[in-house]
Amino acid sequence: MNSQDEGARPRVVVIGAGFAGLQCARRLAGEPVDVLVLDRENHHLFTPLLYQVASALLNPSDIANPVRRIFQNAGNVRVRMAEVEGVDFAGRRVALADGTSIPYDRVVVACGSRTNWFGMDGMASAALPLKNLPDALALRNHVLACFEAAAFRDPTERAALMRFVVVGGGPTGVEYAGALSELIRRPVRRDFPDLDIDRARVVLIEAGPSLLTGFPAELGDYARRELERRGVEVLLETPVVGGDEREVRLGSEARIETRTIVWTAGVRPARLVDAMAVPKTDGGRIEVDERLRIVGVADAFAAGDAAAARSRGGTPLPMMAPPAMQAGRHAADNVLRDLRGEPLRGFAYRDKGTMATIGRSAAVAAIGRVRLKGFPGWILWLALHLFYLIGFRNRLAVLLEWTWDYLRWDRPIRLITRARGDPAAPRVG
Repeated sequence: MNSQDEGARPRVVVIGAGFAGLQCARRLAGEPVDVLVLDRENHHLFTPLLYQVASALLNPSDIANPVRRIFQNAGNVRVRMAEVEGVDFAGRRVALADGTSIPYDRVVVACGSRTNWFGMDGMASAALPLKNLPDALALRNHVLACFEAAAFRDPTERAALMRFVVVGGGPTGVEYAGALSELIRRPVRRDFPDLDIDRARVVLIEAGPSLLTGFPAELGDYARRELERRGVEVLLETPVVGGDEREVRLGSEARIETRTIVWTAGVRPARLVDAMAVPKTDGGRIEVDERLRIVGVADAFAAGDAAAARSRGGTPLPMMAPPAMQAGRHAADNVLRDLRGEPLRGFAYRDKGTMATIGRSAAVAAIGRVRLKGFPGWILWLALHLFYLIGFRNRLAVLLEWTWDYLRWDRPIRLITRARGDPAAPRVG
């Protein structure tokens, strides 16, 4: 293996500790290379369950794991909490926000994604995204604060406070809308006996003709029917064109008065990717070849949401956890092959299926030609999410919270928490 410093082991820098970066670093653990994992946070976040933090079912620590703990027994992996500002591919150095830089022999860009506002910059201040732990806690605080405020407002304002609009009918939007409806119909009803909870509304808005685009049509239809049965109002073929803290504006020129807009309409690559002078797709993802090497850069690879790894048909893979995990492992394997002077192998994504939960005892799953709906799909969803969650303590905590909620119809974490100096209800007023 070669290195910038003669006699030293090659240094591999992994930018990001999300699904792709974590799997890449885990694959490199124990190999004859020195690995440095850089991330702006000190934890890995299991984002598929993030909506359950926002809906008061799980604690943040249930779905997050310190990156240092994950690699505490990996002698060749170090972790640094740092903000990456750019990569000098010609000089093989990673620039940090503190003004320092780190040399590398190979780099893997796996910096993830951020909320996509689709050009509606005003939505960034009006809507609540659901992309990280601060987002989830802010959303939980806001929803609970809406009911606290509604208990003492006039009927007109009370109606707006109890109307929750979720924009985006993908898995996150569907799962959060279902979870929010369950939170309102049972635990919140018990907490606020003087409020007419039947007047609370959850509205799920999707610009396309069906929910869960990318799933088989029958599963999207089932999700819509099941959400409606649970009290969620579903609006299809309804584009959102704007909004503020008091309303959301639709393409039909209709308006929905609300104090809550939850934005789950999509993601785009992290800002770090914008600063990189490398080929990118129209959507801003890094162009990589079939070996996950960044096009035009010899010593750099990219994986996960930041990279446009492609399916056999040539279309970019979805920005989801399963493709990111497989790509992260493959990038690590090719890094090792590259350092040994061996031919690199092409990446072929193995689609193991897609699934989404709608709420208690209801989920959809498509695994090859198998379609599961309702309770069987829900059991499979629970089992797989527990399996992929990192850490025994996390799995046990999540299982106990799920069991308590299932037996008691209770969301135990109905807490409004805030940093010192923050108002109790910053988005309610």
